[in-house]
Amino acid sequence: MTNLPEIALSVRQPWAWAIVTGGKDIENRSTFAVTKGGFDARSIAIHAAKGMTRDEYEDAAQFMAELGVTCPLPRDLVRGAIIGAATVKAVVTDHDSPWFFGPRGLVLADQRQCDPIPAVGALGYFPWSASGALAPPLPWMLAWPENARRREPEFQRPTPPAMPRLL
Repeated sequence: MTNLPEIALSVRQPWAWAIVTGGKDIENRSTFAVTKGGFDARSIAIHAAKGMTRDEYEDAAQFMAELGVTCPLPRDLVRGAIIGAATVKAVVTDHDSPWFFGPRGLVLADQRQCDPIPAVGALGYFPWSASGALAPPLPWMLAWPENARRREPEFQRPTPPAMPRLL
């Protein structure tokens, strides 16, 4: 892809992937982020942030599965790079998209993927330039099984015993 926008938005994986290839048409942000980030309608490059925890991946992959979207394995998600572009059409406080969970949402259109371009991210909209290197997969990402299911919580509070009935 040529002619990428000069302004980017950094999004944690796997949400960045979902924007450029998974049909995600809303990018959720806090009210503070929208206010401080100067978010408005414009074309933006999508930057896949370097950070992604196991819990973030599991929660996002489960959410996507509920929408019928198959999330790539964590080791296959590019991090630390521009991976595509989209057009922000509006900033909303409510939307009927299943991807909206607010409190604010950037309504996206014209999402498209590009070959990864290593770049350093920042908060809010930011001018980007090619630099650095892709983030290598972390050990937990490499060890992720092909057919993994969401893990159960490590601790489950026991159910209290039923109270005896008084006659």
